Amino acid sequence: MQLSDTSSQRILLPVHAGTILGSFALALLANFLPWNSVALVPDFVALVLVFWCVRQPRLVGLGAGWMMGLLIDAGNGVLMGQHALAYSLLAFASITLSRRILWFPLWSQALHVMALLLFAQAVSALVRLAAGAEFPGWSIAIGPLIGAALWPVVTTLLLMPQRRPVEIDENRAI
Repeated sequence: MQLSDTSSQRILLPVHAGTILGSFALALLANFLPWNSVALVPDFVALVLVFWCVRQPRLVGLGAGWMMGLLIDAGNGVLMGQHALAYSLLAFASITLSRRILWFPLWSQALHVMALLLFAQAVSALVRLAAGAEFPGWSIAIGPLIGAALWPVVTTLLLMPQRRPVEIDENRAI
C-alpha cells in the first residue's frame, strides 16, 4: 500500500543552522537591493522570520527578530530600533500562532502571514509617526500583501533542504 505523496505527509529532515543563517543572509541581501518602488517590495526578512518562527520556534525567536531588526535599521539608516521592535513583536506573534498556522494549507497560511506582515508594518509605521515622520500613505500595505502572496513559494524553497528523498522500500513494515 502506497500513501499519496503530498507535502503534508512527508517527514522532514532536521533543519541545519546553515540553512537558517543562509536564508536570513539572502533575505537581508534582497532587502538591501535598490528597488525602484519600495512600496511594492515585500519585506523579505520579515517573511523569512515568520517562516522560521512558525516552523522552528525553538531555534528562531525574539532574539533573532531583534538582531535582524537592528541589522535592517543600521543598513537602511533609519531610526534605530523601529524594525527591531517590529520584528520582535512579529516573532512573538508568529510563535504564538505557529500551531494554528500549520493546521491550514499554504494559501490559508498566507492569509495568516498577511495579517502578521501587516501588523509588523503597522508597528514600524507607528514608531516612525511617534518620532515625528509624516504618514507614508496606504501604499505601505501593498508590500505585506505581495509578501503573503509569496508565502507558498517561500515555504517550498525553504523546505527543500529538509525534504527526504522518496525511497520506497518494499521490505520495510511501514
